[in-house]
Amino acid sequence: MAQPTHATTEHAPASGHGGGFPPFKAETYASQLFWLALCFVVLYAMVAKVALPRMAGILTDRRARIDGDLSQAVRLKGDADKAVAAYEKALADARNNAHAIATETRERLARESEAHRKAVEAELADKLAAAETSIAAAKGQAMTNVRGIAVDAAHAIVTQLIGKEPSADATAAAVDRALAR
Repeated sequence: MAQPTHATTEHAPASGHGGGFPPFKAETYASQLFWLALCFVVLYAMVAKVALPRMAGILTDRRARIDGDLSQAVRLKGDADKAVAAYEKALADARNNAHAIATETRERLARESEAHRKAVEAELADKLAAAETSIAAAKGQAMTNVRGIAVDAAHAIVTQLIGKEPSADATAAAVDRALAR
């Protein structure tokens, strides 16, 4: 049959360890201080020769980039200010030009309108004079016709009333006297 195996659970004797924590032993202080100083000097040298120059280079590059960006920003701001000034000047020139064109156009249209108005007034005056002449001629013609009609009517009325026919000259003279009043 199989035999049970048991592991031993007892501790090894402390005879090989010397009994205590080595860094706290006074007889090893000198060697510990030596190695501490040696490690400090080696780490200090590595930091001073490798890490610090790299960090200084990074900081110098960063400062140079920031200075470059700032100078570029100042230059671009100057360019933007110049562009804004040029834009505002061009806009003011365009407004002045538009105002001058509008004024010139308004004056030209006023002159053309005045000339057209005068031409229309002259044409209307000519038409009015022609119409007045035509009306005067028509009035004269009508008056002539009215006189003839009045003479004929007076002649017929006198003939009807009196029963005798008056002379044409006497009737015409009586109508002329009546029209003259």
